[in-house]
Amino acid sequence: MTTMPEVKIFSKPKKVCKAVAREILKLTQESHQNRFDVALSGGSTPKKLFKILAAEFSEEIPWERLHFWWGDERCVPPDNENSNFKLANDFLFSKIQIPEENLHRVKGENKPEEEVFRYADEIEESLNYRGDAPVFDLVILGLGEDGHTASIFPDQIELFEDENICAASQHPITGQNRITLTGKVLNNASRVFFLVTGANKALRISEIMNDDEAAKLLPAYYISPKNGELIWYLDEEAASRIS
Repeated sequence: MTTMPEVKIFSKPKKVCKAVAREILKLTQESHQNRFDVALSGGSTPKKLFKILAAEFSEEIPWERLHFWWGDERCVPPDNENSNFKLANDFLFSKIQIPEENLHRVKGENKPEEEVFRYADEIEESLNYRGDAPVFDLVILGLGEDGHTASIFPDQIELFEDENICAASQHPITGQNRITLTGKVLNNASRVFFLVTGANKALRISEIMNDDEAAKLLPAYYISPKNGELIWYLDEEAASRIS
């Protein structure tokens, strides 16, 4: 981890998500761009974020300027309970007024070896570039108990050296096929927010924050935006083992 992260710690997961929601509002209000591109993650913590955005910020955020993408997706149809798109759609997009064309989902029902190129083409055609990679204004990431982030798992750290925009990956235990943005793209974002809550993440957080040797086996350790900021939003349980 070469980028020095900012770490923000809150008492409860709900306060973590509310702080991120406020920051999204602030960023979109301050931005002079016509559009603001956000890559989302799946999981239980973003679900809380989606609920707060829909319930408390639906009238304040200029949704017509926001374009939503996904940092990773499971290779399932969009109505499948495991779909990251379905999670966001159920708890956020179906509750707000946002143009359908602003939602850029990974088509998990497609063959992964074909979808990686289709989704990469859509990103390439839509986003600005910095150097040889597209630029997301904001990437929201989570952290798995094994240290994975997006769908880059500990046995696939080479995806941080991959020259492509997207890659196919597999969950190391279930074998489930995934599509993920590569490390090259994640680390080219203007901002990366990690949302991590729960005591079950405390060991991995401590390894990363304390720059332990063990952290070098964790994909999340290698999230280090070259030209952007990195902020970890943690609850007290997740931060409990940081020395």
